[in-house]
Amino acid sequence: MSDALTYRAAGVDIDAGNALVERIKPLVKRTSRPEVMGGLGGFGGLFNLGGKYREPVLVSGTDGVGTKLKLAQQLGRHDTIGIDLVGMCVNDVLVQGAEPLFFLDYFATGKLDVDTAAAVVGGIARGCELAGCALIGGETAEMPDMYPPGEYDLAGFTVGAVEKADLLSGDAIVAGDVVLGVASSGPHSNGYSLIRKILDRAGRPLDLDLGGTKLADALMAPTTIYVKPMLELLATQRAAIHGMAHITGGGLKENIIRVVPDGLALALDAGTLTLPPVFDWLQREGKVAREEMWRTFNCGIGFTVILPQAAVAAATALLAKHGLASRVIGAVVKASGDERVHIG
Repeated sequence: MSDALTYRAAGVDIDAGNALVERIKPLVKRTSRPEVMGGLGGFGGLFNLGGKYREPVLVSGTDGVGTKLKLAQQLGRHDTIGIDLVGMCVNDVLVQGAEPLFFLDYFATGKLDVDTAAAVVGGIARGCELAGCALIGGETAEMPDMYPPGEYDLAGFTVGAVEKADLLSGDAIVAGDVVLGVASSGPHSNGYSLIRKILDRAGRPLDLDLGGTKLADALMAPTTIYVKPMLELLATQRAAIHGMAHITGGGLKENIIRVVPDGLALALDAGTLTLPPVFDWLQREGKVAREEMWRTFNCGIGFTVILPQAAVAAATALLAKHGLASRVIGAVVKASGDERVHIG
């Protein structure tokens, strides 16, 4: 019948979806771990905890990459946004001392472009390799009329595990501990609604040179994945690690304090928070107040470790071995009044 309708005519191409699965199978295979059971394409991803843990506590996390997606799509850069997706999830579960075990993704678009989707999933697979977790499943949703042409959305989900006795709750933090700030690669995946406003106001000078790096490259630098260095730090200096924090939405002002017990506060040294070039440009071009920078962006510090001063040298040396610069940016103090985070 000439007027017969098909799913393809309605805007959903099952063959394109199948082609994508075949494209990404080798990428997914590279992320596999011995605990993974079965392959890609089942109704559920299987992971065998086995006898690795005596008293395992599962730690789960989910996130997206915010409006950094808009910039990625405008620039046609689809190969690293998946690293951001993984980083935003695995760095969160890491805060509680958990090793990320596996990851799942959700990719939604109006019309599936196999090349674009494969590039995105390639980035997700690379992020999983950097985190040491397995990409065991995901969902590709083609939904006509839901998204403008060329646009897609992403979400990620991870599950990690930690021995119950090794769970990092922040309860060990005491006044006198110091805050070790670990360098970020740039804005990571936070503050991009403000970043895009600043870009538009500045006339989108994406080729602007920032000390040898183009502005576009600085803004699209993928989120640093801290998993392997921090797990090594925990394995070698667990008793000295009193707390960790991933610096995401809310910036330096609102993230570190989330792991600090009531009755304690943070005194951060503004002199240690020298802005890297991309943040310096954003502040100047957007005329963003210093306090607004601190509560919006990571300002060059993507992750923090709270520990005694005596443990700083060993921790800094271990992180440097992994190519991560770090420095003390403040201390834990007794709370006085309502202000629990003072930067000055």
